[in-house]
Amino acid sequence: MGIDRHTETEGVEVVTVDYPPVNALPSDGWFALAEAVRAAGRDPGTRVVVLRAEGRGFNAGVDIKEMNADSGHTALIRANHGCFDAFAAVYDCEVPVVTAVNGFCLGGGIGLVGNSDVIVASDDATFGLPEVDRGALGAATHLARLVPQHLMRTMFYTAGKLTAQQLHHYGSVYKVVPRAELDAAAMEVAKNIANKDGRVIRAAKRALNGIDVQDVHRSYRYEQGFTMELNLAGVADEIRARFDDDLAAQKKGN
Repeated sequence: MGIDRHTETEGVEVVTVDYPPVNALPSDGWFALAEAVRAAGRDPGTRVVVLRAEGRGFNAGVDIKEMNADSGHTALIRANHGCFDAFAAVYDCEVPVVTAVNGFCLGGGIGLVGNSDVIVASDDATFGLPEVDRGALGAATHLARLVPQHLMRTMFYTAGKLTAQQLHHYGSVYKVVPRAELDAAAMEVAKNIANKDGRVIRAAKRALNGIDVQDVHRSYRYEQGFTMELNLAGVADEIRARFDDDLAAQKKGN
């Protein structure tokens, strides 16, 4: 359990997230993920990084239980810093990052995927930001890289989800395949990139980041400020408590 990094083939480093049951990462997990991606990109032999996950889904965001167990705001601050660090590590990775998305991709998962270079998804993958239902904000910056502006706003306000097929329609998901074929499809793209001259690929990554129309780091940090305000005002605690009550009632009903 945790973050694993291994060399799949020449030029291809694979970083795997494995935090059962739903890959909701604790603060330490976000920092560990950031370090694994950065280390892979710094390796002079790396030409591409594949980011994937084990289990039911790619990512369920932050570990809400960790924050609920903290009577203050230390856990929230660490989660904010951890997410920022992980999202930045993907975006600033010295080589392209290919994300292989299985099942659900929620909250912080959108930050990782939105900041990656190539997205391959399984045919059961769904993408969404349930933040407003949790009393938080964030990662609209990254969702805006996946869908048009007004759809992003609608998804954010409603906490709605889109399928991998819908994102493929918008061009943000490169390929949709059956789950059993996901790793192979991601590796196919990765090996294609890895076959290029690494010096050119690294220069291309710097160039593409340099011409980006949005400063993703500043934009996301701005969003995080509103999340902190909602927590300081007690709004987030109130909403999370209602969410926990609803879950308990559902379990009792079952």
